[in-house]
Amino acid sequence: MKIGSSALTSPVYVAPMAGVTDAPFRKIAREFGAGLACTEMISSEALVRRHRESFRLMDLGWDQRPVSVQLMGGDPGVMAEAAGADIVDINMGCPVPKVVKTSGGSSLLRDPDRACRVSEAVVGAVAVPVTAKIRLGWDAGTRNFLEMATRLEATGIQGLAVHGRTRAQRYDPFADWAAITQVRAAVGIPVAGSGDLRTADDSVRRIRESGVDAVMLGRGILGNLWLVRQTVARLTTGEVIPDLSWTEQIALIRRHGDLVLDYYGAERGPRLLRKFIAWGLRGFPGAARLRTMVQSVCSPEDVAEVLERAQAIDPGAYRSDADTFDDGSASSEAA
Repeated sequence: MKIGSSALTSPVYVAPMAGVTDAPFRKIAREFGAGLACTEMISSEALVRRHRESFRLMDLGWDQRPVSVQLMGGDPGVMAEAAGADIVDINMGCPVPKVVKTSGGSSLLRDPDRACRVSEAVVGAVAVPVTAKIRLGWDAGTRNFLEMATRLEATGIQGLAVHGRTRAQRYDPFADWAAITQVRAAVGIPVAGSGDLRTADDSVRRIRESGVDAVMLGRGILGNLWLVRQTVARLTTGEVIPDLSWTEQIALIRRHGDLVLDYYGAERGPRLLRKFIAWGLRGFPGAARLRTMVQSVCSPEDVAEVLERAQAIDPGAYRSDADTFDDGSASSEAA
């Protein structure tokens, strides 16, 4: 499939997730066959002000192309000034209060006119395709997803991702894929659906039922990046790829850890790895024994020790939900 002039190798997107989809995460996702991986959400205001960390989020040196950069903001002029990438994605779905209060993210769902002005400004400012990610509306009383989708298409965006919940619902209850199906039927641009995609079979079923062009994986790949590979295979060749063994899962965590340490260095990298290690080790009875160790990881040696101890533990009923990590560190606009 294509988004504008950008050809994608598979109909599997990795959702933009703050604190998650950094350069090492995107690198593995693309190695596993994701057709498109998006940066973490980046504040347009911070970019215009040349905030150093925001420019770090724009670092695309490790990425396979095309790569999408997601911008957040409610000021059309600022958004246009900040735009730039192979694909520019406008965040109109993030429910987090600190984003909403800046007139960005899902706050734009309450003001379709403003959302369209932002979209028109960005489309007019860049020579690359512009996409948008939306939710179904602000709350149950303002489910304006069809209006948003059709009006945004008219501004010139060339792709749309739809998360099947309102802002008020956050991530509960179940995503409304019937609404996503309506969006697919209403517009002529590629549509990716997101919400409750936990297995490759989920994605196959949702594409078959809704007719969407692609799926966007989010929370389902936290601690399970292998789901990207499984989903790509099922959707492109029909192959059923088994889950990783415990040894293979540890190897994947180790690979991710090596990339994070290489990218961020020995001082910052270990701290950033804590949540990724925790997510990767969750779901087996022995996980609680490593909880304290994971939360205090401060050096590459600490990372190695945790993974060596994990390797030596009998995982028992791996991913049985008998014990899970939840350190509350994930700040994301996840599918």
